[in-house]
Amino acid sequence: MKSTKILILSLLMLFSYTISAQQKPTASDQKMKVFIDGLMKKMTIDEKIGQLNLCGAGDITTGQTASSDIGKKLREGKVGAILNLKSVEKIRDVQKVAVEESRLKIPLLFGMDVIHGYETTFPIPLALSCSWDMSLIEKTARIAATEASADGICWTFSPMVDIARDPRWGRIAEGAGEDTYLGSQVARAMVKGYQGNDLTKNNTIMACVKHFAMYGAAEAGRDYNTTDMSRLRMFNEYLPPYKAAFDAGAGSAMTSFNELDGLPATANKWLMTDLLRKQWGFNGFVVTDFTAINEMIEHGMGDLQTVSALALKAGTDMDMVGEGYLTTLKKSLKEGKITEAYINQACRRILEAKYKLGLFDDPYRYCDANRAKTEIGTEEHMKAAREAATQTFVLLKNENQLLPLQKKGKIALVGPLADNIYNMAGMWSVAVDHNQSITVLQGLKNTVGNQAEIVYAKGSNFVDDPQLDLNINNTIIPTIDSLRTSQQLRDEAVAIASKSDVIIAALGEAAEMSGECTSRTNIQIPENQRELLKALLATGKPVVLLLFTGRPLDLSWESKNVPAILNVWFGGTQTGNAIADVVFGKVNPSGKITATFPQNIGQVPIYYNHKNTGRPIDAGKGGWFTKFLSNYVDVSNEPLYPFGYGLSYTTFSYSDLKLDKQKVSSAGKLTVSVTLTNTGKYDGSEVAQLYIRDMVGSITRPVKELKGFQKIFLKAGESRTLNFTITPADLAFYNSDLQFKSEPGDFKVFVGTNSASGLEAGFELIK
Repeated sequence: MKSTKILILSLLMLFSYTISAQQKPTASDQKMKVFIDGLMKKMTIDEKIGQLNLCGAGDITTGQTASSDIGKKLREGKVGAILNLKSVEKIRDVQKVAVEESRLKIPLLFGMDVIHGYETTFPIPLALSCSWDMSLIEKTARIAATEASADGICWTFSPMVDIARDPRWGRIAEGAGEDTYLGSQVARAMVKGYQGNDLTKNNTIMACVKHFAMYGAAEAGRDYNTTDMSRLRMFNEYLPPYKAAFDAGAGSAMTSFNELDGLPATANKWLMTDLLRKQWGFNGFVVTDFTAINEMIEHGMGDLQTVSALALKAGTDMDMVGEGYLTTLKKSLKEGKITEAYINQACRRILEAKYKLGLFDDPYRYCDANRAKTEIGTEEHMKAAREAATQTFVLLKNENQLLPLQKKGKIALVGPLADNIYNMAGMWSVAVDHNQSITVLQGLKNTVGNQAEIVYAKGSNFVDDPQLDLNINNTIIPTIDSLRTSQQLRDEAVAIASKSDVIIAALGEAAEMSGECTSRTNIQIPENQRELLKALLATGKPVVLLLFTGRPLDLSWESKNVPAILNVWFGGTQTGNAIADVVFGKVNPSGKITATFPQNIGQVPIYYNHKNTGRPIDAGKGGWFTKFLSNYVDVSNEPLYPFGYGLSYTTFSYSDLKLDKQKVSSAGKLTVSVTLTNTGKYDGSEVAQLYIRDMVGSITRPVKELKGFQKIFLKAGESRTLNFTITPADLAFYNSDLQFKSEPGDFKVFVGTNSASGLEAGFELIK
């Protein structure tokens, strides 16, 4: 009897929570429901299943859709969406078959990997996060949506909000780094940029939050690998950016490849239904990643029919490319392995997305040829791309204030990334027109004009190993110079460098050395490029390293030996012009890294907001090594460059840290103020960062957590008082019962230029 009462109470609580999690239906929602109800009554089971099928574009060409295999499927109602088809003409051609030649004339969704821009490409997402400028990040997503929608696209597979703390994982380049708080801000900004305030406007596109969930924690940093972690870690560290994106109104989600709790995410009911829909109230649709349903066979979950049924029942609505749903669900229905209710539910969610995008009112709303001619790659967009790139560059070292350079004398530009248009945009640049990309060489020449002489030599290949060259080159076109040996390339570079006044070395990763399926066990600059760098340094000329990378690298040698290092990531279409702006001082660099740079690969994973052990090292008392404490015997525990680190051409100081109260109630707020002063000779921007530490908790707490930041521009000599507000939510966390609560006790607050330095104060949280 007692157990029955508990069960009833639990069900009532779940029902109450589910209702409260959902927004109250509006008149618009009711109108949509009536429309979808009417449409679904007309649909056969085959047509409903067809809506769950996302097809690859393949070799579709304008005018040939009707005679192609995909044309036959479209007429039969067996396709719900198309992946990565580019251009208004092609999209209109395909949409026409769907809405004019199929029985029910249901329009298609057209999705694309619009990751960091469309034809106007912005810096890679990891770089954008280093701007710490949410308005800038939102603007880049808004421009991407404008261009993509002008070319027929209505759905983007972005943002990727996976927390990533292992730089071996190539897809760290596609997210916002290691921090939960910052990642949540970026997720919100990108969703708002893509979707705007009204999805029915034809210059907005639907966002797809990926990869749900915990994909960034893949074991060994190896793509597609297993993820395993406690619920506490999920809720406190990995899940918040996803929830932030959904709370911002993202219309769709993508499943992750990894397994969790022994189940691939695509068939994980706890993730897709219990958490996403019942707890968080998400009312959009869920699509798989590429062939993720089929891949569950290799996970050992059963044959295609079995895994397709598992995915559908878990709450996964659309099957990307694998056609497991299309070919097996009807059979599973007949055999009683699924019910029609599951198919109806998934079909409804996809039809609702099309309704919200206004496709039933006008299936050609994204097919305006005039917009395609006038709203893509505009001068305004290129200007925004140039500005965005300058804000993402991170000055890692600037010995004797070598930078900024003067526009005079002879400047040697050397390296495989110095004059290579195909590597400026970076990974996941699906729609970019590489011919529009500005190389470093072109950008420098555009800026110096006849004030200085720019001489160039390639200097080295990206790598000298032919097999590695193919592994990192998606085009399968060898990049190794077949006419000159490595020594000849290096000798040519040294010859011009030795006759120059200063050397700029454009080195690092090729664009496709980071991104999907580019896990690396060696995260150093390739050895042949380092040999080139050593030869350039041996000339005795000052050397500026322009570091191209999609991940934190092991720069321990470079940081000791190279006088100036500017991390430029991959800056997008306007990379060369943006680099010139910063190198010659038109723009003062202000980027701060959002993923920790290790001293070496053995420290990985390394991140600032770790927890203490029972035997923590205190470098201030006993040096970096003490026997029987938690440390390495060969290097310190400290990173090479900590989270939030980044230099400027000027200097900043922090002073006069104040709290408006020493005790704050659990319902109150705390104001933290600090004076920031530009103490150098250049005007510049600083990212002031606020961290807290919960000194005692019911569960162990991180040594620091970012809870606020402000990007402030100050003229040389100017001071300003900054105010931060700490709210009750900033002090709360998920406890061992997965309740989001704050706990009374002592806290520390830190304000400074990065996660490893700053002013410190304390306060007490009381009931």
